[in-house]
Amino acid sequence: MFEQPSAAAPSLRQVLADFGATYFVNALVAFIFATSAPVAIILAVGAQGGLSASDLASWIFGSFFVNGLITLFFCWRYRQPLVFFWTIPGTVLVGPALGHASFPEVVGAFLATGVLMLALGVSGWVRRIMLSIPMPVVMAMVAGVFLRFGLELVFAIRDDFWIAAPMAAVFLALSASARVSRLVPPLIGALIAGGVMVAVLGRFDAGGLQTSGFASPDFYMPRFSPQAMIELVIPLAITVLAVQNGQGVAVLRAAGHEPPINAITIACGAGSIAAAFVGTVSTCLTGPVNAIISSSGRRERHYSAGLFIGVLSLVFGLAAPVFTGVMLATPKAFIAALAGLALLRVLQGAFTVSFGGRFALGALVTMLVTVADVSILSIGAPFWGLVFGFATSWLLERGDFAALRA
Repeated sequence: MFEQPSAAAPSLRQVLADFGATYFVNALVAFIFATSAPVAIILAVGAQGGLSASDLASWIFGSFFVNGLITLFFCWRYRQPLVFFWTIPGTVLVGPALGHASFPEVVGAFLATGVLMLALGVSGWVRRIMLSIPMPVVMAMVAGVFLRFGLELVFAIRDDFWIAAPMAAVFLALSASARVSRLVPPLIGALIAGGVMVAVLGRFDAGGLQTSGFASPDFYMPRFSPQAMIELVIPLAITVLAVQNGQGVAVLRAAGHEPPINAITIACGAGSIAAAFVGTVSTCLTGPVNAIISSSGRRERHYSAGLFIGVLSLVFGLAAPVFTGVMLATPKAFIAALAGLALLRVLQGAFTVSFGGRFALGALVTMLVTVADVSILSIGAPFWGLVFGFATSWLLERGDFAALRA
């Protein structure tokens, strides 16, 4: 049921020895990404659905604190970068449901989704399904999802030149020399350059900031409405297991890790059950964050960045009102440029794996469907990209399957 770790859990001394500037910066950039636009999505969906400030604060608390605990345990026990957060597409799915269902009914759907994922994780079916899909098809889905981050980097330079362009220029200048980039990681330079420009231009909007305040999560008794269950449970489970976890597993495998799929699925189920009681959408293995922290540095030390994100998540969850305001006060171009620069190498690797050999036609169909971003039956395009891409390869690239088996 649980995959066994390939190495013993590290001691505190080993963790401190494995941590360093590269892993600190990767973790910081990934965490800034996770606390900016994704938090804004929660706030937008909640406001549209009529949730109170207390409901939103409780949701954000669960998103970070509960998932931070899971992240700390998994990164430590498996010695891999296994960061868990909440499903962003799943959050978007919740918006329409809040228009006709009460929040306790939506919480009931969160709880039922967690139970379903827990059962699937125990069965081992998820691992078998994931391993049966060719890696080029999976990575094409990842490329299609991550492509928008690369495009948003370009749009940020176009729309907010004096913030995004210096960040890109410093990143490229530091990347041009291997010796210099070892002394000053390019993302550190981009982060500093962006921070300086935000300060110089006076673009940090501190008007709505809170200077104090700790989260006080609410406890919800779920209600099980047939309509909410039908509308949310299956789409949420598919979104987490096939789309979000599929991305996370794919980027980690591409970086040389062997993520424990059964254990991850069980953790998503258990985490979703716990988070549901404080009004938080389902837990997932995050794709972009794990991609950023495994994009550079030595593979065996990536887990230390994951542990640092886990600690930051606990702190953020406890002080959610303050930190949420800080992140939302930062210019969108700063976040977009930072995320785009962090994921450049990941995007390059995804394209290389997708179109560098077998299953190229299936990979192309997968990426096109994913980029088109058309939902069917309230299920996001990345899932359908996998379905149509796999079907295309199964029908037209049978020789590649035969070669893979051989």
